Amino acid sequence: MARKKIREYDSKRLLKAHIARLAGLQLPIAVAQVKEGTSFSELVSANPWMTQTKLVVKPDCLFGKRGKHDLVGLNLDASEAQQFIATRMGRVVDMDGTVGAITCFIVEPFVAHQEEYYINIQSERLGYTISFSEQGGMDIEENWDKVRTISLPTGAEPDSARLAPLLSTLPLELRPDMEQFIAATFAVYLDLDWTLLEMNPFTLDPSGKPFPLDMRGELDDTAAFRSAKKWGDVEFPLPFGRTLTPQEAHIHSLDESTGASLKLSILNPKGRIWTMVAGGGASVIYADTVGDLGYAEELGNYAEYSGGPNSAETYHYARTLLDAATANPDGRGRALIVGGGIANFTDVAATFKGIIQAFRERQEAIRAAKMKIFVRRGGPNYLAGLEMMRRLGDELGIQIEVHGPEASMTGICQQAIDHIKQYDTNGQH
Repeated sequence: MARKKIREYDSKRLLKAHIARLAGLQLPIAVAQVKEGTSFSELVSANPWMTQTKLVVKPDCLFGKRGKHDLVGLNLDASEAQQFIATRMGRVVDMDGTVGAITCFIVEPFVAHQEEYYINIQSERLGYTISFSEQGGMDIEENWDKVRTISLPTGAEPDSARLAPLLSTLPLELRPDMEQFIAATFAVYLDLDWTLLEMNPFTLDPSGKPFPLDMRGELDDTAAFRSAKKWGDVEFPLPFGRTLTPQEAHIHSLDESTGASLKLSILNPKGRIWTMVAGGGASVIYADTVGDLGYAEELGNYAEYSGGPNSAETYHYARTLLDAATANPDGRGRALIVGGGIANFTDVAATFKGIIQAFRERQEAIRAAKMKIFVRRGGPNYLAGLEMMRRLGDELGIQIEVHGPEASMTGICQQAIDHIKQYDTNGQH
């Protein structure tokens, strides 16, 4: 399971469409999205309700507590909403220590209300939890003792008996509709492979229909093979305050264009331990091991390639990673871990060909960064691949230490740490 946050705009759009499909409920949800470059006049033309009702405007950038930071415009007409957005688009804000620019807004009808309810559905290891409170809103954390939670085992239905503890203090006349809404929302949650769905708050509109005022959601992006059509053009934005480096953007573009998996996240541009690991599980193990050995602050990146990338793809991948790993040499020594487990089907020598080509092109940068390369790999044709790496080190005069499956998978992590420690102890080599 990979939990990916989505915008409030998409959360509400998906809820409205699929609660109608699955449960026949028609929720009075209307949403519009404004990004940098959006034509407000064209937006109004496509959403005529924006001129027929008062509006709410707020940032839609994956951060909460917007009301407490004076970032919510209430009871605005269309021109006031446009002005509210214009004065805040691109503004840099500090949200509890995370600094970033506001780049996206959600616009929706203003609903006058008194009651504010809270609901949260989350996936757990053995099932799901559903939480509910009659005192939702900005102060939900201060009123957490009013939140009631039930657990649903996988396969269990949220029937009346199971939902009763959540609704026990609601007025009797509200319970049937609220029970129906929670059960229908849970059906949407399951059908679309959410991992989190929260409305804080939701209220009842003048006709008594539930209306989510604030909503956040996460989807399991590994379920895209079965749910992508239902998600439609859902966006998985970066966390607030996070922007892609040029290297990350390039690898993301490569990843989108191939059936293989190519991932790169820069953790510390000045880090001295870098990884280029085959396999998603192995990549996490290598990163965790460096951290467990006390050198997490020196870990430059998280990287993973899998799914049988061809030589051209591993070449571009390795070259891009090397550009980040060798940038701004400071004489303090660096290490690159080219690791992995024992492959089942991937031709190790074939994937190494692309990596070796990148090493050839970036050999001067590798020397300038005083980088030593540690290789550990097993699998089909691994002996030929390791021999290619050994010969490359001798040919180019760069430090390459090679191990096969006889060595422990993470043993080279300690060797990489020992390499950079030499520079801390003895100065430049």
